[in-house]
Parts: sequence; structure tokens; C-alpha cells
Amino acid sequence: MSDDVHVLPQPSTVGESAYQKIRSDIVFGRLPPGKKLKLERLKEDYGASVSTLREILNRLHSERLVVAEGQKGFEVAPVSIANLREIAALRQLLECRALEQSFRAGDVEWEGRVVAAHHRLARMEERMAQGDRSHTEEWKRYDWQFHQALISACGSRMLIDNHAAVFDKYLRYQMIALSYRGDIAANEHAELMKCALRRDAARACEVLTRHVAGGVEHALATGTIS
Repeated sequence: MSDDVHVLPQPSTVGESAYQKIRSDIVFGRLPPGKKLKLERLKEDYGASVSTLREILNRLHSERLVVAEGQKGFEVAPVSIANLREIAALRQLLECRALEQSFRAGDVEWEGRVVAAHHRLARMEERMAQGDRSHTEEWKRYDWQFHQALISACGSRMLIDNHAAVFDKYLRYQMIALSYRGDIAANEHAELMKCALRRDAARACEVLTRHVAGGVEHALATGTIS
């Protein structure tokens, strides 16, 4: 599986490849909050020139995954409880809107995507439930793919892109907290799939609201976010 957060087109340039790798490393916590991003070290690790890296870091700054320190350079954006709650609320708002539109417009092919994505996620959740944490990143990729499949028929590229950007920020908090809620989250995913097949958007939004809120509280309970 690709190391990118999402299923993205094959990067066409060194700069785009480095951007995707750095972004993925931030979202999945390999570059932790507050880490100084030294250009010379990044040059060695990602194989891009200093000028290209400056462009990448400015791009990530615009996405609020990196913060600029004036003349001191860049560092990975910090985390906070208030920021997590804000991101979760925005994710819920965007995803519920997209679910409503997707459930109305979805066809048989869309149903197939939802069922297939849920099958992959459910199998990975079984492994997580058995205590196997060796595929944590794959689990979260399957999680993203399932939620993306649910909204994929909404008909709005802007809505899908904005949801993806917010979901990545939410995912970063989950990776930092290594937050897995076991059967509770797995059952909510199964219920979301059933809602999709019934086209029950109202119920799906209720489940999603509980799902996101539960994820936030579970992440905070780990004590890793202050």
C-alpha cells in the first residue's frame, strides 16, 4: 500500500513526492508535534533541494500542519485539546452534509464501494481487537477509505477535498494518542454501512456524531494530548 495518507495519483515530480512523504509523516506522527524541521536534515531524509523544501513547508503551513517561527524556520504544528475539539466539530459538520448528499445520489456501484471499504476496515479492526498493533497505519488508512466511500457520491469535489483535509488533522490526533476504541467503533462503522444501504441519512448522522465524539474523548483519555 502507498505510504501516502490517501490514495493519491503517482507524484510527477521530486517536489510533489517529497511533499506527500513529509505530509504523511506529519499526519501519522512520525514527525511529532513541535519537531523542528531543519532544512539540511530534511534534504537528506527526503531527497529534495532546500528551495523545494521551503516551498513544501510553506504549503504545509497554509494547511496548518506546520508553523513558521519567523527567522527560526519551521516546526510541526502543536496539538491541543481545544484544537482537537474544533477539528472534530468541523469534521462532523462536513461529513454529515456530504453523507446526506451521497445517500441521495448513490447508485449500485457506490454501494459496492461502501461494502468493500467496510470489509477491509472490519478485517483490520479484528486484528486490532486481538491486540495486533503492527498495522496501525493501515488500519487508519482503511478507516479513511471507508468514510471517504460513504461520501464519495455527494457530487461536490470541494466538499470531498475539504472533508479530506479536516479528516487528516483528526487522524493526526488519533495517531498521536494511538486511540483505538475496540468493538464500540467497529459496531459504529457497521451501523454506518447499514445506514448507507438503507439510505438512512438521519440515522447515519446520529451514529457519526456519536462516533466522532467518542473518538475525541477516547483520545483525550490517553493523556497524551494536553
